[in-house]
Amino acid sequence: MRKVSIQQIKPGNKLAKPILQENGNVLLGAGVELNERFIERLRSLGIDMLFVEDEFTEDLEPPEAIQEATRQKAVNAIYQTTANLKDQSFMRGRTVAPEMGRTLKQVFGEIMNDVIVRDDVMVNLTNIHVTDAYLYQHAVNVAILSGIIGIAKGFNRQQLEELGIGALLFDIGMTKVPAELINKDGPLTPAEKALVERHTTEGFDILRKQHDISLLSAHCALQHHERFDGSGYPRGLKQDEIHLYAQIVGIADVYDALTSPRPHRKRHTPSEAIEFLFASGSTYFDYELVKLFCKHISVYPVATTVLLNTGQIGVVSANNSLAVHRPTVRIVEEADGSRPSSVYEIDLKNEVSILIVKEL
Repeated sequence: MRKVSIQQIKPGNKLAKPILQENGNVLLGAGVELNERFIERLRSLGIDMLFVEDEFTEDLEPPEAIQEATRQKAVNAIYQTTANLKDQSFMRGRTVAPEMGRTLKQVFGEIMNDVIVRDDVMVNLTNIHVTDAYLYQHAVNVAILSGIIGIAKGFNRQQLEELGIGALLFDIGMTKVPAELINKDGPLTPAEKALVERHTTEGFDILRKQHDISLLSAHCALQHHERFDGSGYPRGLKQDEIHLYAQIVGIADVYDALTSPRPHRKRHTPSEAIEFLFASGSTYFDYELVKLFCKHISVYPVATTVLLNTGQIGVVSANNSLAVHRPTVRIVEEADGSRPSSVYEIDLKNEVSILIVKEL
């Protein structure tokens, strides 16, 4: 399979990976043949990239961070938790969601079980979902990324659970923000920005009242927008004043937000997001934590379609952990636009004059 922009999709292309709804269920499954109506509908749902079948890359399977069933279960748990919080009555300022912590602890445990058995430590987030699913899929992605960094930091089981639940629920305060602001196509007014920024304190207020959720987990909601140099919100905390869990969640949040399509901008590539994180080290984030985080991110994930400086188009077929910017690329189109007569690959680690110009 290969991952391509929806702009390059043509009628007759077949999906190689499913497209997910907001509750984690499948909207369109693998093997579905796309027609003009499907393609236009997917565009209207905010989908900008798809995995499609291709004869030159039929053996390529991007390694999933977690199993599809685990992701669907996790997304559905976040979806149901959010729906319950929206529906319940707020009596005397108290918000109680019975067994929220136990449910999310079980979900995060299954995520970690999938992560631990992986052969590699380079993360590739491959899920494709409709725009309305962003908050739920984003929470799961942040939990995956945070958990991997927690493992790299040597956290014990209790610490991983506290971090994981905090990561799954860090944006729960967004349930109090009007949907039209979350999905606004354009800059926010100062009043709208202030309302959105309240999601950190709103989220903390929700989580601190749950009897089975650690206060440290709740601080992931409160502090994930604090920045290393004191420029963040809501309290302008600096450096070690920001809890380590919240620092980890903050980095994971920014990375996944940058690499996801949003109503007001196109998605950034993983390499662009990593460049941003390195540039923000010791300013927005602790530089050592950024380095640790980026060690576990695939810069050019398997199945990514790329343009080379030779004019050839290829699909990433393998990553090299010792040279993450120099993957192995399978050529699917020559510089003159023709298809290769047979399958062949270029290992960019060895071909130093050949460069990736951009992702397609």
